[in-house]
Amino acid sequence: MGLAKDEAELRDRMSRFLRAELKRAGVTYAGLADRLAKHGLMGETEISVKNKIIRGAYSATFLMATLAALEMEGVRLEDI
Repeated sequence: MGLAKDEAELRDRMSRFLRAELKRAGVTYAGLADRLAKHGLMGETEISVKNKIIRGAYSATFLMATLAALEMEGVRLEDI
């Protein structure tokens, strides 16, 4: 499938991927905000988490903390 043809497509894919993973894990945006605090990302709120994930644009730090908070052991680029 390849990574993406442009930045907009990549943002859309990341947004869909994280929303699906949250749903699969049964974690709400508020729940993710709480989990992120336990992984060192203080100050994230339900609204800020939701907005970042819906936009699909966030820092690598946010992505890594989110993957850790969802207890994901790995992500294959083909899955995004």
